[in-house]
Amino acid sequence: MRIVFIGDIFGRSGREALQKHLPAIKETLNPDAVIVNGENAANGAGITEKICKQFYEWGVDCITTGNHVWDQREVIPYIARDKKLLRPVNYPPGTPGVGVCRLKISEGRTLTVINAMARLFMDALDDPFAALNEIVKEERLGKTTDAILLDFHGETTSEKMSMGHYLDGKVSCVIGTHTHIPTADAQVLPGGTAYQTDAGMTGDYVSVIGVEKEIAMHRFVKKMPGERMRPASGEGTLCGALIVTNDKTGKAISIEPIRMGGSLSQAMPAA
Repeated sequence: MRIVFIGDIFGRSGREALQKHLPAIKETLNPDAVIVNGENAANGAGITEKICKQFYEWGVDCITTGNHVWDQREVIPYIARDKKLLRPVNYPPGTPGVGVCRLKISEGRTLTVINAMARLFMDALDDPFAALNEIVKEERLGKTTDAILLDFHGETTSEKMSMGHYLDGKVSCVIGTHTHIPTADAQVLPGGTAYQTDAGMTGDYVSVIGVEKEIAMHRFVKKMPGERMRPASGEGTLCGALIVTNDKTGKAISIEPIRMGGSLSQAMPAA
């Protein structure tokens, strides 16, 4: 199975980068599924029904989120209806929406997408390790599902790397989001799980993690509140990864970075 995962879509620049580059990704890499993290797609804070529908029209199969999922309040009734728009699975019981999606793809195969959120320097949610442990008891690679991808949304490299090793051999891929900077550690772990600490942001990198750099710098230099944060509006870089799995075992064969457009060095897996 060939899975494309695209990191945090940040504001208009991120949406434009997705719209611009996704057709070439689909044509060149021929993915079976495209997953994006969309929690910052609406002006850098949250996501809306309109944006979700645009993403689906452009060829996205499932949308993950994170701690900004509720920033646009209109999404609350919508997420209860859209089972392909995920919120972290370790939110308390009764929270609207779901954290797991089972996608039916070509040749009768199934891809299970999971969204979970870390806890270090993040909101105090339920234990993500315990939540994932229960899920992988039911969703078993090569038996109940053909592949499992986890978007682990978190601040610290240590917690994300711990999750990767904790699930090694039990899921196809653990890929991190939230810090908006692509890490250089894409690898297949010893048990067969593809891993990357952070897929990076899809947005304008002539910025401070997607925000206009002057506004962000002011807060560090002056140590005082300044203007409201605004997404940078230059050309965006699409960041993500291609994960290839073995259809018999569900384990990963490879993970390779994708970087297209904007100011970062470019990277595209071989077709």
